[in-house]
Amino acid sequence: MKLTLQTQLLPDAEQADKLRATMERFNEAANWLAGKALERKLANKFALQKLYYQDLRSRFDLSAQMAIRCIAQVVEAYKRDRKKRPKFRPHASVPYDQRLMGFKGVDRVSLLTLEGRVIVPFVMGKYQQERFTNAKGQTDLVLRKDGKWFLLVTVDVPDGTPTPTTDFIGVDLGVANIATTDDGQRYSGNQIENVRQKFHNQRRSLQKAAATKKQEGKRPKNIRRKLKTVGCKEQRFRRDVNHTTSKQLVAKAKDTDKGIALEELKGIRDRTRFRKPQRAKMSGWAFFQLRSFIEYKAQLAGVRVEVVDPKNTSRTCAECGHCEKSNRQSQDSFLCKQCGHQNHADINAARNIRARALVSAPIVSPYPASVAAAG
Repeated sequence: MKLTLQTQLLPDAEQADKLRATMERFNEAANWLAGKALERKLANKFALQKLYYQDLRSRFDLSAQMAIRCIAQVVEAYKRDRKKRPKFRPHASVPYDQRLMGFKGVDRVSLLTLEGRVIVPFVMGKYQQERFTNAKGQTDLVLRKDGKWFLLVTVDVPDGTPTPTTDFIGVDLGVANIATTDDGQRYSGNQIENVRQKFHNQRRSLQKAAATKKQEGKRPKNIRRKLKTVGCKEQRFRRDVNHTTSKQLVAKAKDTDKGIALEELKGIRDRTRFRKPQRAKMSGWAFFQLRSFIEYKAQLAGVRVEVVDPKNTSRTCAECGHCEKSNRQSQDSFLCKQCGHQNHADINAARNIRARALVSAPIVSPYPASVAAAG
């Protein structure tokens, strides 16, 4: 499978200026070419290259290979939505391939700029070092909002040896508990909600201050910068929690020779109604990111992942199978109206998710039926 590793560049002031100028020129060229692509309704890489390759080189002073990368970048963006012109920010990431860059040992990289190549030192953590030898394909040059430079390196990593699956761990993803397993383990969302509320209040306060300054005829530049910083902090916190939770779930499945069963939550915000106080919570959590982290970590570990239909998992009794809306008495309470089974609502849902995974992906015994029955 392909992974993206983040390595931090440590350019000096002169190198940073060259990289920044190259990035701005590349994105300026991409914006110009995006206008031509929309004008001609043209999303064919070779046709655009034939028409505008020379213009990119002469008008924007791009090298031959950088002009080719620019065309490919525009075509990729335009194909996503051919009804509108793609826009490239001045400091949007720039793709580098083997012709534009080369690693010099374990701590330096050569990058092509408008003024020739620069040799820039870089650092990476232990996790990146263990996988870096498999680096392959395109690398993206990124300038973060805090002024730090990074290379996002694509690497090919072999999948883990598949673990013989004897069962599944049912996992219910939610907000009050971001994840709950069928054996009763809960990953609480209380800390997440406290942090989300803290950042929400901070943003609201800054937005009011910015509006006041604007009314006074002043430019709230510092406040806008602070708003961006707050947003980045919240994203990093959310990502860290999702990484930690997914790592623990995959390790648990690996240790118990089980697969992981998840609900298909695509479009959950569109098909589910929430009260007004709940809307901020729902929009403030990255369900897709958590599922993606679980899936790629599971693939690396050789753990099987099964995705099941989520319909009525929170209303169906895990003991008798009776489904009724009133079974779910509250956010955390489940009481079956037919058999009287009582449990935490998320645990009950996780048990139903596990049961559905076992039905849709039955575990087949490696032994003959007679031997399995006897043993």
